[in-house]
Amino acid sequence: MVSYSLKTIKAVFFLSGIAALIYQIAWQRMLFTAFGVDLESVTIIISVFMAGLGVGAYYGGRIADRFPNHIIQFFALTEIGIGTFGIASPFLIEFVKEVFLHSNVLTVALANFVLLLFPTFLMGSTLPLLTQHLNKYVNNVGNNIGWLYFTNTLGAATACILTGLVLFNYLTLTQVIYLAAVINYIVAIVVFIKYGSKGN
Repeated sequence: MVSYSLKTIKAVFFLSGIAALIYQIAWQRMLFTAFGVDLESVTIIISVFMAGLGVGAYYGGRIADRFPNHIIQFFALTEIGIGTFGIASPFLIEFVKEVFLHSNVLTVALANFVLLLFPTFLMGSTLPLLTQHLNKYVNNVGNNIGWLYFTNTLGAATACILTGLVLFNYLTLTQVIYLAAVINYIVAIVVFIKYGSKGN
């Protein structure tokens, strides 16, 4: 039973990794359209994305420590939050484009940071949340982090291939983002169905 539970966690984190990289690729394309494709734009967007992930990873661990009996529910809520932002993101990015199109580099960087802080924070929090959850069943932190990081990264690699070779050939940029949001909601639904009533 525990083995089945662990496989489920790894499977949903694989899907979470797919969604996260779809967002990164799609949001980069949208922001490049808004602010241009040059060294400064690439640096700003990647830096903002990584900063949000780092902050989320830190506070995700704090949340897991504070609410040890509700970790998996928090994970599901983060997926809902990411998916909801994903649905709104095409409109939000267009708004930021219109407001800050002719602004200086610092202003553009701050605008992008504020825009992407929420979803990247949630994405960054997922690894420490699930690591703490798995620690209840397998008392090996290194193994848990390794497996989760592997499955999430495998999902990200899968997303890169699918997005570049398949999705962009058949779907619009907005449709690709909506697909990622659907994946987030599927992950949340699976988690709530399997773990929602267990309180751990």
